[in-house]
Amino acid sequence: MDVIAPSTRIARNKENRMLSRHFFTGLVRVAAIGLGTFGATGCSVAQQDSFTLITELPPGFSIKGEASYVPRTGEHCTVPPRTGRSYPGLKFFEQKLNNDAQTAHFEVPLTSNEGGCPLVIDTFSYEVEAKYGADFRNVGRAYTGVSFRDGSAESPPPPPVLVLQKQCEWFFRTAGPKRYIVKLLKCRSVETPDEATDTDDKGPMPRAQFAGKTIKVVFDISSEERPAVGDNWVKFPSGWKRCMGESIEDPYAFCNGNTTSFKPFKMPDGRDCTVYPNCTEQGK
Repeated sequence: MDVIAPSTRIARNKENRMLSRHFFTGLVRVAAIGLGTFGATGCSVAQQDSFTLITELPPGFSIKGEASYVPRTGEHCTVPPRTGRSYPGLKFFEQKLNNDAQTAHFEVPLTSNEGGCPLVIDTFSYEVEAKYGADFRNVGRAYTGVSFRDGSAESPPPPPVLVLQKQCEWFFRTAGPKRYIVKLLKCRSVETPDEATDTDDKGPMPRAQFAGKTIKVVFDISSEERPAVGDNWVKFPSGWKRCMGESIEDPYAFCNGNTTSFKPFKMPDGRDCTVYPNCTEQGK
């Protein structure tokens, strides 16, 4: 099994789904293969048959990913079947959660060879996780990735560093009879005038043009949170209040125009609250 671990720099001061999500249940039990420091390989042949993936993660984030390979165009072979912990045609990487912002570098091969079958990268999918509480269940996940296609190296090349900007945001709701706050993480692609087009949203990228190049994925987290379900909360200067619905036991509790009756809820740490995210109204 190919599990690719990054070289990482920690910053102390500071909707494509994965093809094989089931794999990550056991990923943490597998010893990772270190790649060493980014740039140490110089201009080797291996590096020119790969691209560098750089991920910039906010505090409290981690990332897992997989590169999926298919037979090269014109080949009549097939990817060998999985045997035990061997996953032919798949390569994995992981950057573990850190309470500080972090930047990780991965060398991702554009080609591979499994059982004598020449393979080329088809998709690169990744799962981002973020913690919002101390419990192991207090995790939000988002999925994204890039895809590749055959293309001529003579076509207009991408910039040396292709920047893909991802804006992440928390969406909150209540769950269960005690109305605990749970959060959903969503990340979307954004463009700014000084960044390249986010090609993972605009179609597959020509594979041959990315040999020796860098794809940099920058994740940012919004400071604002929004309700995950419409007509469940009313916003006040002190924060969001949960509508009462038909009764205190009403699990759906839509407001339906009632903006004066509200119910308490619990934060992930167990505190009883009436306003989100401040828990209690300021000055009371």
